[in-house]
Amino acid sequence: MEGQLAPVFEQVLRRNPGEVEFHQAVREVFESLAPVLAKNPQYADAAVLERICEPERQIIFRVPWVDDKNRVQINRGFRVEFNSALGPFKGGLRFHPSVYLGIVKFLGFEQIFKNSLTGMPIGGGKGGSDFDPRGKSNGEVMRFCQSFMTELYRHIGEYTDVPAGDIGVGGREIGYLFGQYKRITNRYESGVLTGKGLTWGGSLVRTEATGYGTVMFAREMLKTRGLEFEGQRVVVSGSGNVAIYAIEKAQELGASVVAFSDSSGYIVDEAGIDLDLLRQIKEVERGRASDYEARRGSAKFVSGGSIWDVPATVALPCATQNELDLDAAHTLLRNGVVAVAEGANMPTTPDAVAAFQEAGVLFAPGKAANAGGVATSALEMQQNASRDVWTFEDTAARLQRIMTGIHNNCAETAEEYGQPGNYVAGANIAGFTKVADAMIALGVI
Repeated sequence: MEGQLAPVFEQVLRRNPGEVEFHQAVREVFESLAPVLAKNPQYADAAVLERICEPERQIIFRVPWVDDKNRVQINRGFRVEFNSALGPFKGGLRFHPSVYLGIVKFLGFEQIFKNSLTGMPIGGGKGGSDFDPRGKSNGEVMRFCQSFMTELYRHIGEYTDVPAGDIGVGGREIGYLFGQYKRITNRYESGVLTGKGLTWGGSLVRTEATGYGTVMFAREMLKTRGLEFEGQRVVVSGSGNVAIYAIEKAQELGASVVAFSDSSGYIVDEAGIDLDLLRQIKEVERGRASDYEARRGSAKFVSGGSIWDVPATVALPCATQNELDLDAAHTLLRNGVVAVAEGANMPTTPDAVAAFQEAGVLFAPGKAANAGGVATSALEMQQNASRDVWTFEDTAARLQRIMTGIHNNCAETAEEYGQPGNYVAGANIAGFTKVADAMIALGVI
């Protein structure tokens, strides 16, 4: 990290002690910005770096709720409204025991640049709770969501802050959250949340968008090497929404997807993942990866080791942050990987990213590759604002144009700054400069 960047980063460390994920996200962006500051001294003069690392607003609140045994439970809720230079804050809610302020700030910081890259008028934010919906009844999840929204509602709105889902927050949770918002405000303000059900303001393709978009981006990268997705051997980590639809799109494009995972282990299925069975187990039964093995003769469940031990030409990490480390990167490289696209947020550790880049592997950072989800959320906001409903085909075509545009923007920006093929630098620089220009235009606020 060079020149003017180092003291700003030291300030970030000093002001945000112990928030290691946030530190990692800031460092990853800053390491791309030295040539940007040299070319655009106005950014340093206007203290854009210092301002962009400080959220506009950080909200932490208590979430009391009553479980099925009539016991009072207490969780902590968060909403970090990071940057609204381009539009209302936009970013998901994560319900998971690992959630604390540093996780939410890392995700919100990444969201600034991801949302910028979509070309849509949305700022960056993130939120969530250390509540774990796993193993809870529908009634318990509903009561928690109602309590969570009873505080959050006063901080959000279609022109202020528009949350969506993330890990642990799917259609069920969004429904309970929106119902409570509607109840408290006495307004059917569809644009205040995205990821809604199709019968009450949701958008077609939103469910599929993050996974689809990740594969679309990977396909554009492969094209730069004269390669196609058809015939690729693909490994996908995770088995949630992003992973399932990444598998679907990869199979649709003719790839062979042979592995997926969850927190209990991973499945290898050399016959190709049976998507209908995976959906049944994960989306309907809320089961475990081992249940897939029990019902699929060609499948093998592995409870230890790493999914990245499975040979692949295309790797799609779609689970959680820092899941693909240096050892896993070396294994993938030995096994002939040619492209890695992040479906999750920051799933690849910095040293693993460096190893892929040094080896000449095509590498797409999450802020670019998984931006399809938030892009389609913005399309959902458009439909809500106009009281309109678009067809699946129209929305999917918009998503494809957006992902192609993000890819081309990243590639062209990397080329402009003397780093051809470096999608990390391209994404960071393209995302940053758009936000920085808007911040300067709006004055010191």
